[in-house]
Amino acid sequence: MDADGADGNGRSDRTRTDVLHGLAANEALPPRLLLALIAVADADTALTLAARADLDREQVLALLARAAAIGAADPEAPGRADALVGPTTGPTTDETTDKTTDKTTDKTTDKTTDKTADPTADPTADSIATRIADQIGAQLARSRHLSVADVDPCTRPDTALAMLDEGCGAPDWARWFARHPDPARRETLAACPGLPGDVQDVLAADPVVAVVAELALWADADLAVRLAQHLHAEVRSALACNPATPPQVLAVLVTGEGLPPAEACLVCDVEDTPLVHDPYCPRPDCTLPPGAACDGSHESTVRVTVSRAMENPATPTDVLLGYADHPSAWLRQALAERPDLPQEAAVRLAEDPVPGVRGALAQNPGIDAAVMRMLAADRGHDVQRRLAHNPRVPLDVLAELAVCCRIGPTLLPRIAAAAPDEIAELAGSPVPEVRMLLAERRDLPDVIRDALAEDRDAKVLKSIAGHPGLAPSRLRSMVERYGPQVAAMVAANRETPSGLLETLALQNPPSRKALKAIACHPQATGTALLVYLGDAKARRHAAGHPALPPDTIVVLLADPDREAAESAAANPSLPPDVMAALIPPAPGPAAQ
Repeated sequence: MDADGADGNGRSDRTRTDVLHGLAANEALPPRLLLALIAVADADTALTLAARADLDREQVLALLARAAAIGAADPEAPGRADALVGPTTGPTTDETTDKTTDKTTDKTTDKTTDKTADPTADPTADSIATRIADQIGAQLARSRHLSVADVDPCTRPDTALAMLDEGCGAPDWARWFARHPDPARRETLAACPGLPGDVQDVLAADPVVAVVAELALWADADLAVRLAQHLHAEVRSALACNPATPPQVLAVLVTGEGLPPAEACLVCDVEDTPLVHDPYCPRPDCTLPPGAACDGSHESTVRVTVSRAMENPATPTDVLLGYADHPSAWLRQALAERPDLPQEAAVRLAEDPVPGVRGALAQNPGIDAAVMRMLAADRGHDVQRRLAHNPRVPLDVLAELAVCCRIGPTLLPRIAAAAPDEIAELAGSPVPEVRMLLAERRDLPDVIRDALAEDRDAKVLKSIAGHPGLAPSRLRSMVERYGPQVAAMVAANRETPSGLLETLALQNPPSRKALKAIACHPQATGTALLVYLGDAKARRHAAGHPALPPDTIVVLLADPDREAAESAAANPSLPPDVMAALIPPAPGPAAQ
């Protein structure tokens, strides 16, 4: 490194770190170099390494040891610690059950403490570095690299929770976490599959509503029946979107008949009622959603409960039909989306004053052709476009919609389901927009595919250009006739030959979309890829392409664009001797 923090190749420390992150994801990294990289990995690099599927037992143990070393480092820890773990909070003093892991967060692993430790102690809440180490272990757990013997839930709770979430943790861990002092861990536990019955019982009695509500989201039918009697409206609301909740329970949640009145909701838990929460609430610590309201009847939570029940296919339709005339357009729209909606209700909703309700109805595959024809003449916002996406829309209606509304080049469900005779009819349509929609299919008969490839309309050619089986001569003919208009789609076709890709690369002016497509194309040659290195966005993709010349990959390691440098380091064509040179020597015992 020179005085400015750059090494002999001109890379700064920051860029070199990004290169190590890319190297950690390189599929061609030899096992001995993988071990060497583990020995010097920072938190980010270790997380990338932990996600690899090819780790052997020796590498897993080495990574666990490295995670422990990161956890024992200074509180700032190497890597982007703040982004990985978020704010540090200590444990709460709640005395009851809670379940454990945030499913979107990585956790960690360690096996050094006595598993009979006091469950009310939380040794993981002391430092950011320790939490980072736990996240590395959790990533190993989610990658199925760990066994129960590798993990101590007392010192690596997030790792243990990740294993429970993956269905490979110990049942005793679940019992321990169910009485953990931190409600967030109990809440995470509540979402884990296959919990023992006694653990579910403890969580169902948890005094923290968020824990019980999380349990309700994943409860089986028997537990759902019990939780429906819970006196907090938020728990009942969570049950309403659980597909395992029995129909009779869902009906009761909608009507309220046969249930004791709910005694609380998230609004009256924290505010004096009556209250309608300010949608622009200025308080930074306020957790209530905009429009939350309670006058003692918990109305906003009840409204959410009904909406969730409408979205739940297990809810009996007859208990929902009264909402077709409800003042809330939100609830009418949810009802309009039900595939089992009776036609009488569909006709009423087709005349709803709110376009969003009519648009939701238009995309509902359960409505009949008569209602669809009514909606085809509806000029309300997005109604016709959504009708075009209905998988049962009549083809003659769809042909009209293709002309009057901007659908764009997308494979519509009705086109995807078209029978052979319908495909032939669509291919012969005089309307180019209809032929364009058909050309989005990728399983067309050869005769129809080739006929569309000779179409005189550029938008039809753009759609058919990605179809497999097209002869190289036809692809080249498209480019010769329409140039930049079809270049990107031809470049995206995985069967486009390398010679044509080079022709597209040398077009003047070049198509930026074509550049990006060629940079990711398996048939791209080094010659074609070199053209794209001058384009910043395309260079990030091209830097990782195996066909790029090794010397060019090495140069890109020093690219000022960190994404390009990282992509180059992840390139499997990077020479092994260069990989080895990128990995700094491991620190000695004193440094560790």
